[in-house]
Amino acid sequence: MLKTGFDKLQRQLENAQRAFKALDGQLATVRFDPDKPESIEAAIRTMESAIDDKVAAYRDNAIVASIVPQLKEKYRAAILERAKEGRT
Repeated sequence: MLKTGFDKLQRQLENAQRAFKALDGQLATVRFDPDKPESIEAAIRTMESAIDDKVAAYRDNAIVASIVPQLKEKYRAAILERAKEGRT
C-alpha cells in the first residue's frame, strides 16, 4: 500500500511539473484600454483562459489545482496595476 501511495504522489508531482513547464514563458498577449473597465476585465478573462488552456490536461491534479487560483490572482493584480499606471 505504501508503494501505491508513493507511486501516486510521484505521478502527481511529475504531472504538476509538466503543468508548470507548460506555464513557463509567454502565456498570452493582452491589450486593454486603461480607461475602460470592460477592456481591463476582458484582458483578465483572456489571461485566465490562457492559464486554463495551458493546464487543462492537468486539471485533476491537486497540486496544480491549488496553484492555478494563486497564479490567476497574480496576473489579475499585475493587469490592474498596469491599468492604474496607464491612467496616471
